[in-house]
Amino acid sequence: MNPLTSYLLLSALLFSIGLAGALTRRNAILVLIGIELMLNAANLNFIAFWRYGPNPEALTGVTFVLFAIAIAAAEAAVGLALIISIYRHYKTTNVDDVSTLKG
Repeated sequence: MNPLTSYLLLSALLFSIGLAGALTRRNAILVLIGIELMLNAANLNFIAFWRYGPNPEALTGVTFVLFAIAIAAAEAAVGLALIISIYRHYKTTNVDDVSTLKG
């Protein structure tokens, strides 16, 4: 089996676990964890295609991954701040209970 294929299969598995977790969970924190798993699967794809691509000296995959990690950290900080704010108001982190938000 090609090493790139192994990385892509692992990435597909991580992405499917993250997608299932984000779609089936009711707790907002577990939904964020599922989204983080999907972002990590995308990062694994970037690194695999960079490493086994035609020009691994260019560091383009590493650059994309560093930007994606920075965006994921900002997303986690904002997401957790929103969850804490919703919890203080509704006393729950269940996403079904907070579907009545209005501006």
